[in-house]
Order: sequence, then structure tokens, then C-alpha cells
Amino acid sequence: MPTQALAAVPHLTTALTGPLQTLETLLLENQSRIESWLRQEWLKTPAPVYCSVDLRNSGFKLAPVDTNLFPAGFNNLSPGFLPLCIQAMQTKLEQTCKTAANVLIIPEDHTRNLFYMESLATLRDIVDRAGYRVRIGSLRPDLDGLEVIDLPSGRQVRLEPVIREGRRVRLDGFDPCVVLLNNDLMGGTPAILKDIEQPITPPPGLGWSNRLKSAHFGHYHEVATEFARLIDIDPWCINPLFRNCGKLDFKKREGEACLEKNVRSLLEDIQKKYDEYGIDKPPFVVMKADAGTYGMGILTLTSAEDVLTLNRKQRTKMASMKGGTTVSRVLLQEGVYTFETIGEDEAVAEPVVYMIDHFVVGGFYRVHTDRGPNENLNAPGMHFEPLAFVEPCNTPDRSREPDAEPNRFYAYGVIARLALLAAARELAEH
Repeated sequence: MPTQALAAVPHLTTALTGPLQTLETLLLENQSRIESWLRQEWLKTPAPVYCSVDLRNSGFKLAPVDTNLFPAGFNNLSPGFLPLCIQAMQTKLEQTCKTAANVLIIPEDHTRNLFYMESLATLRDIVDRAGYRVRIGSLRPDLDGLEVIDLPSGRQVRLEPVIREGRRVRLDGFDPCVVLLNNDLMGGTPAILKDIEQPITPPPGLGWSNRLKSAHFGHYHEVATEFARLIDIDPWCINPLFRNCGKLDFKKREGEACLEKNVRSLLEDIQKKYDEYGIDKPPFVVMKADAGTYGMGILTLTSAEDVLTLNRKQRTKMASMKGGTTVSRVLLQEGVYTFETIGEDEAVAEPVVYMIDHFVVGGFYRVHTDRGPNENLNAPGMHFEPLAFVEPCNTPDRSREPDAEPNRFYAYGVIARLALLAAARELAEH
């Protein structure tokens, strides 16, 4: 469950808040127009079943840096937001299959990760309390019967092997109407899930074996441009610049010229915007695998020459992903500082917003004591404390300052939904 000891909301430790307060003010002033526009967009491109979005808040820029269509971390949401989750899940499952009664959740295979299992238990409970019979089916080849996992929260997760029968999947004594996928399928779509007749959501084609971050941020660029036009802002304030490189082999040092050229161009473009806004901070670029999650395959670069001086450990880190998948494409993304900190030690924090269907259902802050404002906070082996949002992201208070808690959370909810809309367009394209 979320850590409740940290009751305060992180504060911005920078004087560079002018552009962001302008953005927050515009979001409040244009709330009706924004919500009307989003409603029309959801009619054109319905949202995926769920999604989490990592945001970075530098005071002069508020932008998404990652969008996950197979989110974990549901256990880090405030229990007070559970009714929002339940209602949104009811809405989405009714859209997916009007006659559905049984839901099969297919999770990731790493059962030793108890944090993930706690998230899975919470997701199961949300579906259960939405009024569906729900069971969890594993794709693990070594699972030949029921496995019960006891969790630190006192709950249990019961894993059962998935059975293929004709064009349907089932469990022993359980025939699902809908398959809810919580596995990013980094290794590809398994044969047991191909061409099944039951609706499967999100579709396997949006797993990381097919999906590219550069494609997502291409859609997000279009969404951000349209939205900026709607409320008359510079789209750069909500949109991280990016480029991508393919045909790479980090171990053989192949593709370095492409990386060096694009990192240099991207840093120059960022510097131009910093000069325009009077930002006295060094620009940086984040290089990350173009597919995949879990904070793997990510490096921070401050110059084009950094590409040429990667040491062996860094090359090895970039060369492969979860499951040993080789990295041959990377996304080069404008680095967005996070100037939100909390506590006496001023631990760096970044917001993560969760959505079910097109509804914001909560979020939390990743809080790190060992990382800086220009570093990746979602890193294997790093300690972070989830700090659940204390208020929902859909109730701004225009009587208060633009950066008051409910208004900052509303700003997070708007930008996160723009990333969700980009994901919806990916889904429609798929």
C-alpha cells in the first residue's frame, strides 16, 4: 500500500516557474474548452483500457517522458481513489464486451517481484469490485498447476496455467469473456494468444515487441501541437523534443555517427529554446531503448562527445533489455529537469499519473534520495518511496493560486491525458 508518512506535496525548488504558472493559469481558464475538446477526441479515438504516464516538472516545462500501456504500481495509488478505479473499469469493460461476466488477467512472468504481485492483486480487486468474476492466468511454461503467492499486505495471488482450446483461452473450470493483458510481451506474442476469439485488451500488437516509443512521441507531438493551438501556448512547454536512431550495435560500436549527429542537433535545438526563455541550465538528452520499460537501457548525455566515450559498462547496459532482448534502436529525447523535491534532504520527486479508460484515477510521486534532477528515477535497484496523490486530478479550484495542490494535480491530469490520447491514436492505427 502507499507510504502515508509523507503527507506533504513536493514543492518546486526553482525560480524558473513563470512559464509553468502561465500554463497552469491557462489550463484553469480554459477548463471547459479543454474538457469539451478531450470528449470529442475520445469519441474519435477511444482510450486504451489503462495507462500510466511519467511526467517531469521543471517549472518552465511540464511534459510526459514515458507512457506505459501495461502499467504496474496500482498498489501505490491512494485507497481513497479506489471508487474512481472501479467505476472507470466498469465503464471500459462494458465497452469491451457488453455481456462479459468473466475476466481473465494475464500478468508478467516475474513472480519473484512482490511489488509487482501487490499491483496485480490490486488490479484483480478493482476488476472484482467492478462486478466481474476474475482469475489470473499465467503464461509461464513451468507452471503446471495452481500456485499461491502470499504477499506482504496479507493478500494472496493465485496463478493458474492458461489453456488453449480451439480459438479460446481458458483456465481449468473458467471460461473468460474478456482477456485483460498486463504483460508487455517484450518477447513477442505467444502462440497461445494469437487469433483468439475473445477480446483481448490492450491488444498484443501494442506490446513492446511491436510498439516504438518514437512512434508514440510522434503521435504526442501532433496532439501537443493541436492542444497548444487550442489554448494558445508554445507546444514546447508540454512537448519533449526527440529524434531516433536505428541499426545500432552498442557492443560493436555500430551506428555511433547517427547517435553523435542527432544528439548534437537535439542539444542545439534545446539550447535555442532555453535561450528564448532565459533558462540558465545546461541542456541534456536522455538516450533510451526505443522499446521496453522498467527503466532499463537509459543514459543521460550532456554532449555529442558522450556517445563516443561510453565505457564498457554503459555499452553493456544499453545493448540489451528485459529478457535479454537486443537493443538496435534508441529514442533520443530532450531531457526534462525535475525540480520537485520533498523532505529535509530534498529528495527528487516525479509524478506518475494513472488512467483507466479516459478517466484519471490517481497517481503517485516517485521519490529518490540518491538521484539528481536530470537523472532517470525509474531505475532497477534504486530505492524509491511512492507518495500517493492526496487529491484527485479532476477537481481544480479556481479560487486558489494556479500552483495550489488541486490545480497542480489538474495540470498533471491534463498533460497525462494528452499522452493517453497519443496512445489512443496508436491503438487506432494498430
